[in-house]
Amino acid sequence: MRVVLKGVHKVKVPLANGEMKTYYYAYRGGPQIMAIPGTPDFVRQYQDAHANLRKPNARSFMSIITQYKAAPEFNRIAASTRRDYLRYIKLIEEEFGDLPIAALADRRIRGDFKSWRDKYANTPRKADLAWTVLARILSFAKDRGIVSTNPCERGGRLYVADRKEKVWTEQDIAAVLAVASSEIQLALILALWSGQRQGDMLRLPWSAYESPYIRLRQSKGGRRVAMPAGGPLRALLDTTERRGPLILTNTLGRPWTSDGFRTSWAKACERAGISGLTFHDLRGTAVVRLAIAGASVPQIAAVTGHSLKDVEAILDAHYLGRDIQLAEAAVLKLEARTKL
Repeated sequence: MRVVLKGVHKVKVPLANGEMKTYYYAYRGGPQIMAIPGTPDFVRQYQDAHANLRKPNARSFMSIITQYKAAPEFNRIAASTRRDYLRYIKLIEEEFGDLPIAALADRRIRGDFKSWRDKYANTPRKADLAWTVLARILSFAKDRGIVSTNPCERGGRLYVADRKEKVWTEQDIAAVLAVASSEIQLALILALWSGQRQGDMLRLPWSAYESPYIRLRQSKGGRRVAMPAGGPLRALLDTTERRGPLILTNTLGRPWTSDGFRTSWAKACERAGISGLTFHDLRGTAVVRLAIAGASVPQIAAVTGHSLKDVEAILDAHYLGRDIQLAEAAVLKLEARTKL
């Protein structure tokens, strides 16, 4: 059986007697293969050379990156998160792959990392995510005893999310429902009544719904949530055709991909004239709706799966005191309890 070896580099050199001699190299610029072409020894030397080419220098930062990508810390995170991480890992490899591990002990390296992050300052979220991935890799190295310190700890953020006004109003919701497909309508109502993340809802199976309850394990943090489905959501679920194991499907009856759902959602919002609001804002909107209805912080947390601290932070830092409906609800409660 003939073995095809790609990339073998041949160099012909004239000898003193006028004949030509051919030298073989595993790849251009690579080591010379001393064995006779076509022999098993030739194949072995070729394969060894390419194996060493793929293997990073054990003293370089690339070796840490390679270990991280093979570690449980990386492979147990959600597939979508891994894909995002890999995009930034590629940037890190290109910039710092050949950095000696010894250089990580130099306190000046933090400044170099910061300068690299600042190259993306015109896209702050990208800059922060790149820094986060870099810090995560170095945290892994520190935890494994490869380095003694993580020079990217507590790096701060360039992007500051301001979601003060990012709450879906009843008018916004009605506008989308008026133009969206039944598949998008179901996703919207499910988000409003459950307060769950997009990824968890796209993976939610019909088996999680046993009227009147929905039970699920959140992908972020692994928190188990059991909530009663509100009347409008329950009515919609009970009348929706089950076209597969998952509740949310596209118009072809197939499971949504994250990109496919985002595209269809964006088109529905564009037709409805909605701008400046995201699907993720529905999660915070669910918290606000429950608060307006008079639900306590623990009750809200039981529905959405937020921690008590997170619910309080959402209401206090972003919504509470800025929503007239909350103020009106508070005054009505006060009026019901006193005449003064």
